[in-house]
Amino acid sequence: MLRVDRRRLRQPVRHHPAGGSRPRRLAIRTPARGAGTLVTTAHDVDVRHGRAWVDPDETVRIGYTVATPPEPTKTVVLLHGAPQTRYEWRKVMMPLAAAGYRVIMPDYRGAGASDKPRDGYDKWTMAGDIHSLVHETLGVAEPVSLVGHDLGSTLALSFALRYRDDVTSATFMEAPLPGTAYYEWRVAQKSAWQFAFHANPDIAVYLTHGRERWYVNRFFDELTYQPDAISNDDLDVYARAFEAPGAMRAMCEVYRELDRDADDNRAALRRDGKLTIPVLASGGASGPLSKNFRAMCEEVADSVTDQLVPDCGHWVAEEQPTYFTEMFCEFDGAARACRPSAAVGETTAYESATETQ
Repeated sequence: MLRVDRRRLRQPVRHHPAGGSRPRRLAIRTPARGAGTLVTTAHDVDVRHGRAWVDPDETVRIGYTVATPPEPTKTVVLLHGAPQTRYEWRKVMMPLAAAGYRVIMPDYRGAGASDKPRDGYDKWTMAGDIHSLVHETLGVAEPVSLVGHDLGSTLALSFALRYRDDVTSATFMEAPLPGTAYYEWRVAQKSAWQFAFHANPDIAVYLTHGRERWYVNRFFDELTYQPDAISNDDLDVYARAFEAPGAMRAMCEVYRELDRDADDNRAALRRDGKLTIPVLASGGASGPLSKNFRAMCEEVADSVTDQLVPDCGHWVAEEQPTYFTEMFCEFDGAARACRPSAAVGETTAYESATETQ
């Protein structure tokens, strides 16, 4: 794995007020492998940023960005990881919109522009935040595709288990999923020190206060394969987000609730069975978790496809945005093609597509 030299000079990135890159006014062509090309110009995509009250008592606001093409035919919800915000998806937002997706990118509870309450960081509650944002605030009527990265994958799993009828497909990347045997093994390893460290917020906040930039930088230094994928300007965006009052503690609370999430997920799996939607198990091929993705996802889902991203570390959408976009569009297109139930013994479009991978 390459070490990232943050001293190298890089091209500056211009940021819009919500933290993402300013859209370029040109045609973005993003063909999915084996599919036709959909072309949408950047200036045709409506990009909006906002904050919405989402919990029943209207005490928590969620920050979000939505990119909507002129005639969206489907919706994808992108759930970021840590130590990140929705800015993680800046490179894939417009290509996904060009492929016909309404792209919803929230800052989950405690991150970025979202409120940072003292509690509510179990993923069942956080899934309720996202569901309210998507279906009530933004008025999305149809089931959505979920993509989770890092801690966002733990949130995506809880969303899919809680709102089964509202999910078309789920993509889990770069995280041990609570409730699986692999999760229990992984968090016990010395190399996974961050789980225990963040589960003690008082200690973690005290030790990182005033050192947020250094702390954020450490994760990217160790887990990045493509050294030019994430610039110093990008790191500044993430560092500023975690310098905000309450932000580091909130991230710790997201970690601290993972064992509770494991109990909640196991209970849901016992009660309702495994997920029946198509699931994509993915991540960077150079990462230490890569060989375990498929088996882990098969603990929670009946229909799992695995595809690793070559020449990529932990930060998939930032290190290999084109590959990620094409991979997701191909997988999700096949998943949507087979959404109507097939008769027993019939081969669905999804099964036919995955057999060739």
